[in-house]
Amino acid sequence: MVRVKICGIARVEDALAVAKSGADAIGLVFYEKSPRHVSIEKAAQLASALPPFVTVVGLFVNASAKAVRETLDSVSLDVLQFHGDETPAFCEQFHKPYLKAIRVKPGVDLLQCAALFHSAQGLLLDAHVEGIPGGTGAVFDWTLIPANLPLPLILSGGLDVENVAAAIRQVRPYAVDVSSGVEACRGINTLKGIKDAAKIARFMHEVRGLR
Repeated sequence: MVRVKICGIARVEDALAVAKSGADAIGLVFYEKSPRHVSIEKAAQLASALPPFVTVVGLFVNASAKAVRETLDSVSLDVLQFHGDETPAFCEQFHKPYLKAIRVKPGVDLLQCAALFHSAQGLLLDAHVEGIPGGTGAVFDWTLIPANLPLPLILSGGLDVENVAAAIRQVRPYAVDVSSGVEACRGINTLKGIKDAAKIARFMHEVRGLR
């Protein structure tokens, strides 16, 4: 059964739409440069609005240990997700389950990354776009993923209703992570941080069809 995390949640109605869809987790972005960034106060509101059994993941990019701890003091996070240059020791110090995001491009040794972050609950693989730590909507070359990756694989990067089924068939991930692929649009522009409940439902339908 492939799990699903819907990231970049910034509104209570979107958090509830994720829960209603049957997705397994929401992602809350604590990176201030992201258009999907939420304050600690807003994140606490979002987390408290959820029904039981929906995992809350907090996403950080090169945050200070103090900032992570202050967030944990106010927001009920189940899992931490690190998208920057964090070391294993940094990730481990909070005594919380964590995911390490790796931006994939030719030359990145994913087996070496898995060995370095062996204490992680999984590796989240995203597209490498220079200067942007994540949430780009770009797809990377899935053939770069080794078949014998020893940690659970969370596939991210440009997933949407059109390609998630093919991604699951090819990569066989433990979970998929989507953000921009289920966001609302105004004309040709994506409304970053505003999710579309119908797109979430369609995305889940595609994933469930392969479960």
